[in-house]
Amino acid sequence: MQELFKKIINTDVKPIFAKHGYSKKDLNFTKAAGNLVYKFNVQKSKYNSSRHVKFYINCSVHSTELAELQSVASSGAILEKQSHFTCRIEEIVPSAPDHYSLTPDIDPDALSKELVSHLEEGISFLHSLTGAKDIIHYYMAKTVLHLSEETFCFLLQAGDTEEAKQYLEQLHAKYGAEKRWAIFEKRYAAIFGEYGM
Repeated sequence: MQELFKKIINTDVKPIFAKHGYSKKDLNFTKAAGNLVYKFNVQKSKYNSSRHVKFYINCSVHSTELAELQSVASSGAILEKQSHFTCRIEEIVPSAPDHYSLTPDIDPDALSKELVSHLEEGISFLHSLTGAKDIIHYYMAKTVLHLSEETFCFLLQAGDTEEAKQYLEQLHAKYGAEKRWAIFEKRYAAIFGEYGM
């Protein structure tokens, strides 16, 4: 099954990414475009055997704009490798499974065809994120704490104070009853204070 995995990576997966301008290093496929770096990682399960190979597809985007905001917020160096958007492929391609399995009884051609279809859809989704604002709006729509500090910095820096206030209300409605909210509230107050609010 290990040989079949290598064959699928080299004959099916690699050409799809090459077609879209991605370079390959180990099981990582990366493409830089403007202020973004798109990355797909094929992660093999640590419990694989000679008769069963299980793997996952991780998707991520690094934004230099958001990295710069993080460095300002933390008074530190820019984190060049950090992903600002990150997920498994099933989160952005609803038809994709949470993992792929290679076993002696599978049809390798059918699996490859399905995998390639999912990768094409995943690439299309990641490429729809064309800047920091798209990444921020993706997480704002989900009302998550991930990148919330950078989101406030980004919105306030752009003068979108009403959107920033509205997002604060969204976060408070969802997380305000949790003990950890006091920590986030303090951080958010400091960010708003930096912008004279």
